[in-house]
Amino acid sequence: MTVKPAEQPKYVYDPLDRELIALLRRDGRAPLSKLADILGVSRGTVQNRLDRLMESGALLGFTARVREDYDPDTVRAVMMIEVAGKSTTEVIRKLRGLPELQQLHTTNGAWDLVAEIRSSSLADFDRVLREVRMIDGILNSETSILLSSV
Repeated sequence: MTVKPAEQPKYVYDPLDRELIALLRRDGRAPLSKLADILGVSRGTVQNRLDRLMESGALLGFTARVREDYDPDTVRAVMMIEVAGKSTTEVIRKLRGLPELQQLHTTNGAWDLVAEIRSSSLADFDRVLREVRMIDGILNSETSILLSSV
């Protein structure tokens, strides 16, 4: 008889969690004391919530956000990806290994995945496209370069 490991209970986010996540999206480097003041709770409460959000997987880390127009030479694109059969999990794992893929989304319709790509040059962009297309399980892709934000 095989014993299955106990599933971790699903974390339920309350309004305080949601507000904390929203604040961190705007400023991932905000000090705990500033977050506590904005939220109207103690610094310890913020720390405990951050710990739980990290443990639950809701927060993956903290990062600096850079303005979209900071580096005008950056190539940004959206790639639609069609995956063969039941290989989606393996394809996602391989795609996550590409640092130029900023976001990866599952979707419905003709395409299985949507990837947001950011590269430092057209040559790097071309390399990323080749690397993605070489992944076993990817049947087809269509990529659009983002020219400007309006």
